[in-house]
Amino acid sequence: MLHFRFPAPPAAPILLALSALVPALALIALAPVASAQEQASAFPPAPRPPAQAWQPVEQVKTYAVSGSSGMALYQSIGERGPSAGLGAAIAHTAFKLTWTRDYRPQPDGSCTLAIARPKLIVTYTMPKASKDLPAGLREKWQRFITGVEKHERVHGDQIINMVRGIEAFSIGLNAPDDPQCQKVRARLQARLKGFSDERVRQSRDYDKVELTEGGAVHQLILALVNEP
Repeated sequence: MLHFRFPAPPAAPILLALSALVPALALIALAPVASAQEQASAFPPAPRPPAQAWQPVEQVKTYAVSGSSGMALYQSIGERGPSAGLGAAIAHTAFKLTWTRDYRPQPDGSCTLAIARPKLIVTYTMPKASKDLPAGLREKWQRFITGVEKHERVHGDQIINMVRGIEAFSIGLNAPDDPQCQKVRARLQARLKGFSDERVRQSRDYDKVELTEGGAVHQLILALVNEP
């Protein structure tokens, strides 16, 4: 979903056919939405404030790889890459999401979710080669890592869009006959799974295009490991 599984590299650096390097699509469980910090306001209810602008925090973590050829770098990724279920991954995208929510009981007995402010941290884990690569290999590596980062950033955008969708749905959500604000909380929780499922579907569909033979990521691997 957020990463592509790394296939076991060949024992020797040889010219590889397309079918030999097709990375198997790997899925990871969606990072659960953390428990919200929720506050229930007393009467009288204040006017609902405008939504406060927020921005996601995006950060990049790296793991070191080494080698004097594209194949050696690829093998190093297989040895040192982040865990991805049954194998290693070239790169990985994860996130941490928390919410500040303000549920406000209304004079008519209903309850309104007046504030839903997210805090989102998206973390990309990427391979990093040493700076002293030979000139030709350095250029190949740069093309490879630029393409891998582009792939992962799309997954990051999917996460950010999901959070913005949850925010838009949340603010102003109301449930009648809900003086303890329990029904409106339940309505929100029931909808969150739909947002998560849609993001997982988008991620899978994207990876199917990128990771199959001839796809962008597949081509990146071939360009790195095959000699000119």
